[in-house]
Amino acid sequence: MELTKKAAFITLGCKVNIAETEGMKLLFQKADYKIVEPDEHADVYVINTCTVTGMGDKKSRQMIRRAHSLNPDAIIAVVGCFAQVSPEEISKIEGVNLVLGNNVKHRIVELVEDTQKDDKKQYVEERKTLLEYEELPVETYDGHTRAFLKVQDGCDQFCSYCIIPYARGPVRSREISDVIKEAKSFVNNGFKEIVLTGIHLTSYYDKKNSVSLAGLIRAVHDIEGIVRIRLGSLEPMFLTPEFIEEIKNLPKLCPHFHISLQSGCAKTLERMNRKYTPDDYRQIVSLMREKIPDVTFTTDVMVGFPGETDEEFSQSYDFCKEMGFLWIHVFKYSPRKGTAAARFPDQVQPAIKERRSKQLIELANRMRNNVFEQFLGRQADVILEKEIEGSSDMEGLTANYIPVAVKVENANSGEIISVILDSIEGESMRGKPSFVTV
Repeated sequence: MELTKKAAFITLGCKVNIAETEGMKLLFQKADYKIVEPDEHADVYVINTCTVTGMGDKKSRQMIRRAHSLNPDAIIAVVGCFAQVSPEEISKIEGVNLVLGNNVKHRIVELVEDTQKDDKKQYVEERKTLLEYEELPVETYDGHTRAFLKVQDGCDQFCSYCIIPYARGPVRSREISDVIKEAKSFVNNGFKEIVLTGIHLTSYYDKKNSVSLAGLIRAVHDIEGIVRIRLGSLEPMFLTPEFIEEIKNLPKLCPHFHISLQSGCAKTLERMNRKYTPDDYRQIVSLMREKIPDVTFTTDVMVGFPGETDEEFSQSYDFCKEMGFLWIHVFKYSPRKGTAAARFPDQVQPAIKERRSKQLIELANRMRNNVFEQFLGRQADVILEKEIEGSSDMEGLTANYIPVAVKVENANSGEIISVILDSIEGESMRGKPSFVTV
């Protein structure tokens, strides 16, 4: 008879949430729990939530109800950003026993085991008390070929549309020694690519050791066995000429940067409380293209922000076209209760948001093909990730974030192969193998 308790995890949202879920999984494993798939019968369900958009809230509620339907007798613990900002709402959902805010996840096993089936408990601290970086070490990632290494938490920018500073608290950074220790652990577990991630990654600063993000990147770069370093989302106003000089000659650092834009219109950016102009952004991208060969850029752009006129959208659209992004994550503005923008006049109608979203996605598709065309016939190294369903191909990414489909025999995920980028096939390129490099 199997006596081991089972725990299942459902993760919504960003790479930071993915990293934190892996940290919680490790805590449960060390407490002799068996980790099972999210759709399996379990004794404990942990739902790591997202609240960036209204859709994030909706999906979080759906996942809670789904977990309860899988086992009505299970303990359900809800953590993450939705839990931090809306604990009372979550507590009212049938089946929820435990609501944990950010900076309490390291206690999750203890709190779960102290919870009974009919309990309704909340452990949510106020934003101003979230001052220490919460350590949730990770050792490996099942089903992933790159490891997400969380190094920073919190945000102090208070963009007018964004709930995250309230959900994540003030900026705080991880000590470099803990980062290096975890990076080496990933190498020992076979990972060749490390993704440095955080809520506001560019604000990383280890006060104890006086280490900035550039210094951290260099320290990780020195670790033997790491082949690639990739950065999470970056804020443009922190990408100074000095920072670019410090990172431009690091061969392990991938020549791909996700630099958040939000809008290409100066007036819209001002209402968003973003602290840069389109011209500032243009200068950063121009300098990085000058200093870093074959660099590519991806970004986020919001449509339908309150007061966005057709003219403002047109300016944003034209600016994106000028930048020539590899990809744009397009999303429609969603009012978040408690933010300044939710109270702004001139809220944009859903039909207009939908139309603008489609226009920008069409542009994003054309720009992606334009970037692909620049790399046709070029050699590139690809880290193989997984088999493409319904074919004998495997998919992977180049260092500059180009998705590649390649037909290989007897290859495993995590291997690096050299390919010639031979053709464009929809949303990816076709690679012809030349030889295995690692």
